[in-house]
Formats: sequence, structure tokens, C-alpha cells
Amino acid sequence: MKEKLDQPVESENSKVDLPVEDLVFSTTNFEESEPEDNEIYIRRLEQENFALAQNLNKVEEEAVMLRTLFDKHTKELENLRKPALLVAELVSMFDNDAVIKLPNGNKFYCNVSNELSGLNSGDSVLVEQKTLNVIKRINISDAFEVEKYVIIEKPKESWKDIGGLKEAIEDIKEVIELPLKQPKLFEKVGITPPKGVLLYGLPGTGKTLLAKAVANSTDATFIEVVGSELVQKFIGEGAKLVKEIFTLARRKAPAIIFIDELDALAAMRMETGTSGEREVNRTFMQLLAELDGFEPLGNIKVIAATNRKDILDHAILRPGRLDRLIEVGLPDEKGRLEVLKVHTANMNLKNVKLKDVAEAVEDFSGAEIKAVCTEAGYFAIRDKRDYIVMDDVFQAIEKVFRSEVDDEEPIFG
Repeated sequence: MKEKLDQPVESENSKVDLPVEDLVFSTTNFEESEPEDNEIYIRRLEQENFALAQNLNKVEEEAVMLRTLFDKHTKELENLRKPALLVAELVSMFDNDAVIKLPNGNKFYCNVSNELSGLNSGDSVLVEQKTLNVIKRINISDAFEVEKYVIIEKPKESWKDIGGLKEAIEDIKEVIELPLKQPKLFEKVGITPPKGVLLYGLPGTGKTLLAKAVANSTDATFIEVVGSELVQKFIGEGAKLVKEIFTLARRKAPAIIFIDELDALAAMRMETGTSGEREVNRTFMQLLAELDGFEPLGNIKVIAATNRKDILDHAILRPGRLDRLIEVGLPDEKGRLEVLKVHTANMNLKNVKLKDVAEAVEDFSGAEIKAVCTEAGYFAIRDKRDYIVMDDVFQAIEKVFRSEVDDEEPIFG
């Protein structure tokens, strides 16, 4: 008998990892061998079969994984090869045909897929680029276009961050904050709270800061939009956007709508003008209708801000729309001192008399006073100091003043 048969064999439960060539015996050897040798041969064949089965299972698992990966990439490739579809609005239906309107305003008469049913005017549909045939309806709303104006988190600015605007703060609290926090108080008195306010004044006096602070003090949703954003390219789009913003505000009420740079939208109307000016007027008229239309605003308040009250249309200023006009002017000496205290609260000052600084920044707005504080910090950094001295402040005042008036003459001797 061969030497292989004389080798010791492990128990049945043990695994033997031998090369395949060492496990193969010829039929002749099997017939001529002894019964004990045949048992060893059978057991080795079983081990070989077990090893092959394990390899087969492994190969099958790899094949399944590769097939899944192949199908995934094939599907992704097919999706990339599909032509893009246009989003259109369904205007009207005629049996299996329809009139659609594309985003650029063009209208087309096209066919509708037989698989579609229950289409109504105003639905959003997908159409092919070449044939413009309607192939699918999608659930999309214009409200998604105005969601970007919503500030989910409240503004961080609070009343304590505002200095020198005591009267303006009291007025805006009465018109905006009080009706939202205590609506029953107005019901008992028997009056309807104002719908909104107009903040007007020079640039940098704190109009936007007031709007953010009142939004912070209430639980209302804050919707911020710039007047120029409401002026759209295509006819009717601006008016539609205004309507959707107020619809969004009603859905998320209580809400505050803040319209900055109102003069871009509500400038005085003229009898003649270009097509662009007429489109601005359409958007403006939609705003007037929302402010004083058939549908009440309820617990929705409107805050508008502008630097040019003199060019606003009188229709927006009459009572019943923007009921309260609040002038946000330049702070007096006491107000300037309050603004300085706000902006220097976290600054490292050394021998800086804020009262003297408040006297020196006469006719400065709140934004300019903040710029003075920032520039004073830069002068200290240039001198490699971690504190600010009086000389830094006076240099900063001169720099900010020069940037405003472009005057080379020093204002301090």
C-alpha cells in the first residue's frame, strides 16, 4: 500500500485541509485496497466534496453581489440616458388633448397619455421636450418657491442689542408684539390692531434690527423678503409670488412678514411707463390687495422698511394697510452712548471714556458707530495690543468719517 494510506487520519469532526491532488485515488487502487483503507479514502473524498461545496457557495455569493452591483449601475446608466422632461402647468383639458403653459409663459396644445386620468386645470405635469406630450402628473406646489424666504430659526438679535431707539421700540412693540402676545386685550377694548408698520429713515439707523428683534421676542414665524425679489421677469410671476408669500404666512400663522427696501416695489405709479414698470405695478397692486383685501390677515403682521419714504405711493401709506409710520432717525447723544455700550460690551477697553466718544460721533448712525468700534479694534491689533485705548477710537472715528464724506481734512487736531 502506498505511503499515503499509512498517514494518520483525524477524527470525523475535524477538518482536513489537503490539496485536491492528494485526495484523489484511482479506481484500481480503491478496488485493490483493504476495507480500512477504503474508509479512509471515502472520508477523504467527503472532505474534498465539503471543500468544493464551500468554494462553490463562496463563488455563488460573489456572483450574486456582482449581479446586484451590475444591475444597480445598469439602472443608473439607463436613468442618465433618459431625456430630461419639462415641468409645465395644465391650463385646460379637451378629451385626450390639453393646453399646457411652460415656465417661460408659452402655451401649447398637445396630447395626453392614455394612462393618465383625473387631470384638472392648474395641475403640474411632466412633458417631453420634443413632442411636448403630457406623460405624467406630479405633485408640486408653488409654495416650495417661497419656502426659501422663511427663517426657521429666530433671529438672534433682541431688544437689549438695540440702543438709542427707545421711542421706535415702544411703537413697534405696541403694533406688532402686543397684538400677537395678547390678542384678547384688543377684543376687550373693541378695536382691531394695526396690520403693519413702515420703518423709514436714513441707512444704518436700525430698521432691519428692529424687525429682527420683534421677531425674536415673539413665537411668530419670520418671513423676510426684499422688495426687489418680488419683481419677476415674466408677466404675472411677481404678483403670484406675493400671493404665495401671504398664503404661506397664513399657513404658518402667527407670522411676521418683513419687506425690506419697499421702495423697489412700491414707488409712486406713473400714467405711462415701460412694460417692466407696468409689471412692477401689477406686483404692487397684488401687495395692496393682500394688505387690504377680502381675506383678513388675522394674526399676520407686516413690517416694511425703506430709506426713501418720499417716493412711496400714497396707496401703501394710507390707514388700513401700513397703519403706523415709524421714523427711525439718528440717535441723540444719550442714544449714541447706549449704542456704544452695546457694541463695546465684549471689547477690552483701557482708559476709554464712552461719554467723550458719544460726543465725538455726532450725526453718526448706529451702523457707523458699530464701524467705529470695529476699526478701533483693528488699530489696536496693528499695534500688537490686546486692548483698545482712546487714540484708537479717535483714529477710527476719523477713518469712518472720511469714508462717508471723502474729506482729507482731519476732524481732530
